[in-house]
Amino acid sequence: MNKTDLIQHLADKHTLTKAEAGRILDTLLDVVVASVKKGDAVVIPGFGSFKQHARAARNGVNPSTGAKIKIAAAKLPKFTPGATFKAAVDPKAAARKAAAKPAAKPAKKAAKPAAKKAAAKKK
Repeated sequence: MNKTDLIQHLADKHTLTKAEAGRILDTLLDVVVASVKKGDAVVIPGFGSFKQHARAARNGVNPSTGAKIKIAAAKLPKFTPGATFKAAVDPKAAARKAAAKPAAKPAKKAAKPAAKKAAAKKK
């Protein structure tokens, strides 16, 4: 599916013109790009999150000459899919992960009340 197909799908599903659907999609993409560019994260529950990822400067090797080169630091966009999206793409993997998940641990007990009372009496 490309952008044109997505616009057509939006227009058909929500009784919009293709021009309106295109403007909505462009606005959505512009907001995501602008937010990530500023360093903010865009989180869409169930779908995933878009973040800015900082890659540190590092040394590398030119594969054709074997010469060592310095690779500059870079800021890159990163998308992390949400659990619902992952489960929709591969339901068997989601089922395996759910089955392998250990039972929830019981909550930790609060500090002993006697120790709190003793500390309060010393004051």
